[in-house]
Amino acid sequence: MSTKSLRTAYGETLVELGRTDERIVVLEADLGKSTMSILFQQAFPDRFFEMGIAEQNMASTAAGLALTGKIPFMSTFAVFASGRAYDQLRQTISIARLNVKICGSSSGLSDFGDGSTHQAIEDVAIMRAIPNMTVLVPVDAVETRKMVAAMVEWPGPVYLRINRNDLPIYTADDASYRIGRLHPVRDGRDVVVFANGVMVSKAIAAADALAREGVSVKVVNVSTVKPLDRDAVLADAKGCKAVVTAEEHSIIGGLGSAIAEALRGNTGQPIEFVGIDDCFGTSAHGYDELLAHYRLTPEAIADAARSVLRLPAGSSSGVRQLPRAANS
Repeated sequence: MSTKSLRTAYGETLVELGRTDERIVVLEADLGKSTMSILFQQAFPDRFFEMGIAEQNMASTAAGLALTGKIPFMSTFAVFASGRAYDQLRQTISIARLNVKICGSSSGLSDFGDGSTHQAIEDVAIMRAIPNMTVLVPVDAVETRKMVAAMVEWPGPVYLRINRNDLPIYTADDASYRIGRLHPVRDGRDVVVFANGVMVSKAIAAADALAREGVSVKVVNVSTVKPLDRDAVLADAKGCKAVVTAEEHSIIGGLGSAIAEALRGNTGQPIEFVGIDDCFGTSAHGYDELLAHYRLTPEAIADAARSVLRLPAGSSSGVRQLPRAANS
């Protein structure tokens, strides 16, 4: 399956939209070559604002630009977007419902070389807890393009969570898209796996493995975590014996929590979470090494499905030790 860069898709789409909509401006926190907002800077230098390593100031400036009728996109690493600028995002942007778009790049464990200080594993929990904030987690580069375009038309603050690495393409170029819609990518009847981001590909691989054991698995891409379409969640869970969630995020406050909240009081299905078990990230030699270390794998999803279905466990083992890797 082909893979493409979500970061490049983000930057290229901003340029495309900027050609026809002069309201779009871009702010950056000294990371434009990584977030790929540099593409917008190259195309429209008079509408690009380099704020330096000062995310709080960037958020406040974005708020001011929004008040003048601009549509500001502010970009930085997800850990800094959700952490350093939290007060400004809450107090200034979200309370006033200002039309600011936040790109949290290099999310989750995808910045594998820089360790816990640069790995946002709690950003979805932070952002979805803020009233008036919309939270999006694209599955691939194609969906990223569609999301960015939809964000321009969507009123109020939006948080877009971008993976640093190239991911497999599951979204068709001609597929329709709207914020809030769930996207089933595989049908099944025994267990439904709600996943997003890189974990969609892991869920599909798990479904393939379980199919060989006679277990039918439905996989749903939940790329809009907030607002979550509760009716769609209930409809996708209906008829299945159990529910699994899979996310590259802490099991506290993220997609798993959102799905459990949606299902509360409506089904008697058991539910299991696959995610990061309330701990920080670490550095490694490669991204896949970290995903394996934190059991963000097809095997972990398959084991979770077997557990909620009360089937014998697979052969996957627990967390293994990583070799030390230098920051990069």
